[in-house]
Amino acid sequence: MSNITAKLVKELRDMTGVGMMDAKKALVEVEGDIEKAIDFLREKGLAKAAKKADRIAAEGMTATYVDGNTAAIIELNSETDFVSKNDKFQALVATVVKAIAESKPATMEEALAVQVDGKSIEELILEATTVIGEKLSLRRFEILTKSDADAFGEYLHMGGRIGVLTLVEGSTDKEAGKDVAMHVAAINPKYVSRDEVSAEDYEHEKKIQTEIALNEGKPANIVEKMIEGRMNKYLADISLSEQAFVKNPDVTVADYVASKGGKVTKFVRFEVGEGMEKKQENFADEVAAQMGK
Repeated sequence: MSNITAKLVKELRDMTGVGMMDAKKALVEVEGDIEKAIDFLREKGLAKAAKKADRIAAEGMTATYVDGNTAAIIELNSETDFVSKNDKFQALVATVVKAIAESKPATMEEALAVQVDGKSIEELILEATTVIGEKLSLRRFEILTKSDADAFGEYLHMGGRIGVLTLVEGSTDKEAGKDVAMHVAAINPKYVSRDEVSAEDYEHEKKIQTEIALNEGKPANIVEKMIEGRMNKYLADISLSEQAFVKNPDVTVADYVASKGGKVTKFVRFEVGEGMEKKQENFADEVAAQMGK
C-alpha cells in the first residue's frame, strides 16, 4: 500500500471538499493516486466533479496579439506573482507575443529562435532572467489563422491570469468574438461542440455516472435511462456552443453568434500555471527575495 501522507489527504480535501476520513479512505482504496481518488469519491456521491486543471501553480502572464489574419496567444511564466507585475516582465511578454504572431512558428524550438532586433526570443528571456533575478520561461503558445470574412476575439482576465482567443467564422464582428472569449474565460468549456468530445472522455464520465446511479440503488432498467439523460447534460455542459451565454442566459453561445451571422469554430484558453505544482512561499519571503536579502 502506498504511503498516504497528510499533505496528500489535504490536497484531495481541498480539491473535493470531502472530510478527512473520506479523503484518506479514498486514497487508501486507490493506493495514493489522487486522480483515481477523485473518481472514487464522485462514484460514491461524496464529491462533485473536481476541476483537475484548477490547481493553479506557476506565476506569470498570458497575452494575445492579432496581426492581420493571424493571432497568437502565449503563456510566459515567472517564479512569483511579484515579478509577473514587474514592468520589465510585462514588456517582455508583449514583445514575445507580437514576435510570435508575426513569425508564426510551428514548434517551441522555432518560437524560441524567432529574432527580435537581432536577438532570439530565447536570448531575450535569458537576459530578462538575469536582470529580473528570477527564472522566466515561455511555457506554451498557439496560433490561429482566419480569412478576411472572419473575426478573432481576444480577452484577458485579471491582468492576463487567464487569456482567451476565439475564432468566429462567417462574421467580422470583433465584439461578438470578444463576448465569446469572455464567456470562455468565465465558464471554461472543454470543446467547441459535442462532436469534438473524445471517446475516452465520454466513456470515462459514463462509467462514473453509471456507478453513481447504481450506488443510489436504482434498478438496472432505470439506470440506463438515467445515464442517457445525464450524459446528454454532461455533453451540453462541456460544449461551448450549447452553453447558456453568460451575458444572456436565455440563449446559447451558438445562438448568440448565429445572430451576428457567424459560427465559433475554435477557441484557446490559457490559465497561468494550470496543471503545474506551485512553490509555497509567503509574501514577506517573496519581497525579501526580490530585494536580494
